[in-house]
Amino acid sequence: MSMDPSQENAQPDQGLDLSAVRSKNMPAEQGGQAGAGAGAAGGQAGGDPNAVAVPGLVFDVDESTFTSLVAMSDRVPVVIDLWAEWCEPCKQLSPILEHVVTSYGGRLVLAKVDVDANPRLQQAFGVQSIPTVVALIKGQPVPLFQSALPEPQVQAYFDELLKLAGENGVTGHAVTGEAEPEPAGPAHPEAEEALAKGDFDTAESLFKAALANSPADEEAKFGLARAGLGRRLIDQEPADLIAAADADPKDVEAAKAAADAEVVSGNAAGAFNRLISLIRTSTGDEKESLRLRVLDLFEVLGADDPAVTKARTALMRALF
Repeated sequence: MSMDPSQENAQPDQGLDLSAVRSKNMPAEQGGQAGAGAGAAGGQAGGDPNAVAVPGLVFDVDESTFTSLVAMSDRVPVVIDLWAEWCEPCKQLSPILEHVVTSYGGRLVLAKVDVDANPRLQQAFGVQSIPTVVALIKGQPVPLFQSALPEPQVQAYFDELLKLAGENGVTGHAVTGEAEPEPAGPAHPEAEEALAKGDFDTAESLFKAALANSPADEEAKFGLARAGLGRRLIDQEPADLIAAADADPKDVEAAKAAADAEVVSGNAAGAFNRLISLIRTSTGDEKESLRLRVLDLFEVLGADDPAVTKARTALMRALF
């Protein structure tokens, strides 16, 4: 699961305004808090940037609440237990899963999905038999195991899952209770000022420094993603980029550039449809580069953006 997007150097540009990309999805008093969490399910708790407020370490999820679960996986690994009431092995496994997850003290959470009540989730994960246990890390599915396993084996799987999560910067810890409001004002004023001026080099350097000190800093992740978007669109005309991609729908680089242009033009849904449609027919390095661009644009727009919540599910189906 590679998550190492790269960026090129460029000169500042005064004409590209990225400040409002996510503002329409935030309350007015949080205009500078673009990294705020997604409510009680996945929001920051107690001012600790690594703490993720969750309804519980073990909880039920259905089709209507699944998008908040996907957003939560940006910050803490989510284990998913796909089960049914009639399944005897499920009844053996579920208590083991709950005990092991709880023993990690919030480094993992467990979401339980009744496949009889949620057939579309069963279909999305391609479940052929139950119990099936999968995980989500940054919205991406990680197959774990099927059938009931003894507790030591379950713990061994979860130990490896935490290693994978750490490699991809998912290092938060879940805490139960309501998320507390965060203080108003930007967390990185110097970086935000550089970004507003189009000084993407300085902004990128400051946001990277912030992430080096705190890898789970959502505000810095958001800023870094916007700096990359600004860099890619320097001296580019969005309409021209979109027209070029429409003229050659199979051109991966043109599609990525057009998606950037569509996001800053206010058509995020079109950007994600373009990229995810191409993911379904691409392979190898091209498919991976498209996936990384989708994830990067998720950071730009934020977990609460309706286009992002819809696109996460579409991306999972395209990749799984």
